[in-house]
Amino acid sequence: MKSPFLLSVRQTIRVQHLSLRTEQAYLKWILHFIRFHKNQHPDQMGASEIRTYLNWLADQQQVAASTQNQALAALIFLYRHVIKREIGPIDGIHFVKKPPRAPTVLSREEVKRIIAFLDGDDSLITRLLYGCGLRLLEALQLRIMHLDFDNRSIIVFNAKGSKDRRVPLPDSLQAPLREQIERVRLMHQADLQLGLGAVWLPEAYARKYQSGNRDFKWQFLFPMSRVSEDPVSGKTYRHHLLASTFQRRLADAIRQSGITKRASSHTSRHSYATHLLEMGYDIRTVQELMGHVDVRTTMIYTHVIQASNRLVKSPLDW
Repeated sequence: MKSPFLLSVRQTIRVQHLSLRTEQAYLKWILHFIRFHKNQHPDQMGASEIRTYLNWLADQQQVAASTQNQALAALIFLYRHVIKREIGPIDGIHFVKKPPRAPTVLSREEVKRIIAFLDGDDSLITRLLYGCGLRLLEALQLRIMHLDFDNRSIIVFNAKGSKDRRVPLPDSLQAPLREQIERVRLMHQADLQLGLGAVWLPEAYARKYQSGNRDFKWQFLFPMSRVSEDPVSGKTYRHHLLASTFQRRLADAIRQSGITKRASSHTSRHSYATHLLEMGYDIRTVQELMGHVDVRTTMIYTHVIQASNRLVKSPLDW
């Protein structure tokens, strides 16, 4: 990235301590916005150009609502934090409406069929997703210290909305997780002998625990098979398993299982919440375990159960 302006955008994003994924997304949308307006500098543009761009995304490109919202967030960040100018309300935006979709829910038998086609880390991660209702990145970013075997729980650290929560640790995963920890321990010891063994820490913790990035408790539960260079600091770390790598292998397992539902890693989370409600747990408990801010988000799973319980008998079956 050679543009001084885009470099300043990147620097501002990092000062705000946004994630690398957010940095990449914002830079992509800001560059696209500039190119859309014939390389005009954003300082010479404003609300009118933003409206034109967002409407083009909606009307001509027919992007999803989440895509348009991400582009808008990137441009608001650009003007507020980089150009230091409030653009105010933008009238006339053709906002894409997000169609209501019922979540895909797997049966217990379907979950077992998918897991049967996975092994190693992939099998254990999938069982965590379904057994604890975790989002994929929540599972991949687990560290050794987040497993509390004595209290039979897992600490989900800095989850969506920058909040922590605890979820019950399934009894059936205690032994496999202890074995996983021992595998990580051996890998970490080998790294230390090679002068490596460091892991990325959140900014505040990195300042407070300057040598803590080599402590075993901070190591990722599902590390990559090789060390790599951190794109932000340039330091060599052993990062956690990449989401894209796991998703590819999970997709293969779903295909091999013969399941034709539109399933993904997030489907396990939907299935966890639905099955808890079917087991008789109250909606507030499920809301807390899922980490939902608004109970209305959790209510969608009650709709799934209600729909299955009031199936109308077709006249064809008479």
